[in-house]
Amino acid sequence: MATKTIDYYNQNAQAFVDATLDVDLTQLYDEFLPLLPKNGTVLDAGCGSGRDAFIFKERGFNVDAFDISPEIAKLASEYLNQEVAVSSFQDLNDVEKYDGIWCCASLIHVSKNDLTDAFNNLARALKPQGIVYVSFKYGDGEREHNGREFTDLNEVGLESIIKNTNLFILKSWQSADQRPERASETWLNAILHRRTPK
Repeated sequence: MATKTIDYYNQNAQAFVDATLDVDLTQLYDEFLPLLPKNGTVLDAGCGSGRDAFIFKERGFNVDAFDISPEIAKLASEYLNQEVAVSSFQDLNDVEKYDGIWCCASLIHVSKNDLTDAFNNLARALKPQGIVYVSFKYGDGEREHNGREFTDLNEVGLESIIKNTNLFILKSWQSADQRPERASETWLNAILHRRTPK
């Protein structure tokens, strides 16, 4: 992730948390959580405010979380009442640890050239039947907006990256942003499954 993007989140941590903490993503949870074993282990990768990790804990899952912004991770740690690591997708080196990995609006800040490696790190961290949820702003290409760098993907773009990884797309769909002021923005969502070794 670009330094300027990390700086943005460090400088705007409280405002970002305040703006995202109460967003209701029940429809997305309902796609992801039923595919996990009861009391399974979940990683919230790029957890932001800790909103989703908090819900997962409430529903009985064992949850780890990380964020690349030290200031965001500090606020999330306080909210979750557990340590949130300061880390990145590039640093993820767990092996077959998680039943599910949740990447909600977090991979959007990974450059397109680094996404294949990020997805392979996610695949390695999954248990054999594990799944990953990902979301990207719907589009095609890289851009900078308000001091942050973004990678936007559509179905074709996601498929072209995933084909070079140890994951496959179980399901993909589009949805509107759940923040009322951004309801016109479209997101690409996908559930990815780890490939079975041959």
